[in-house]
Amino acid sequence: MYYVISVFILVMSILLIFAVLVQNSKGGGLAANFASPNPTMGVRRTADFLEKSTWTLAIAILALSLAATMFMHSGVGASDEDSAIKGQIENAQDPGAVPFGE
Repeated sequence: MYYVISVFILVMSILLIFAVLVQNSKGGGLAANFASPNPTMGVRRTADFLEKSTWTLAIAILALSLAATMFMHSGVGASDEDSAIKGQIENAQDPGAVPFGE
């Protein structure tokens, strides 16, 4: 499930990048490129749609990131590594107790 959520996060991130790049801070953006005498959506509605889609994608990425952290397998591989490391520490000799050159 973690990998599926990660793919969704990647796709939404790319869509968010495109939504931000299409917008223009001075009000031109997508509406300026597709201006016609009888617009279907209009300049203001296009800007509203882009702003809402940007916020929606950002919130969706945040929610999916939180969901991905819940599906991460934190205890599956870590317990094996911890036991191996703990075993090495418990079986280690004290470096000060080993005589050198005698």
